[in-house]
Amino acid sequence: MPPAYVVTAFSGFAAMTRFAPIMRTLGPALARAGVPESWLVWPIGALKALGALGLALGLLGIPFVGTAAASGLILYFVCAVYTHLRVGDFSPQFGLAVATLALDPALVLRATH
Repeated sequence: MPPAYVVTAFSGFAAMTRFAPIMRTLGPALARAGVPESWLVWPIGALKALGALGLALGLLGIPFVGTAAASGLILYFVCAVYTHLRVGDFSPQFGLAVATLALDPALVLRATH
């Protein structure tokens, strides 16, 4: 499994560039959740990409930045889960957000220390 920062960076750049294979599922998911597609660049894609950069910096010896990035990504996924719950969307994307929120904090925080 690739490191969390690699997966997060790919997810952020795929959102910002509207990568076609990702958009086939992400486009309808955004509509169900009531999130405008214009948010794919800012805040969605940019925050994921910046979070990935922060995680990488944490691994390179700047632990405060890594911990802050991990905390920011946790907050991002809390907001994603809330957004899906708010509109009653229990799609696979909701499940992915829940799984990421449940698994990533332990993996990311361990990697940044």
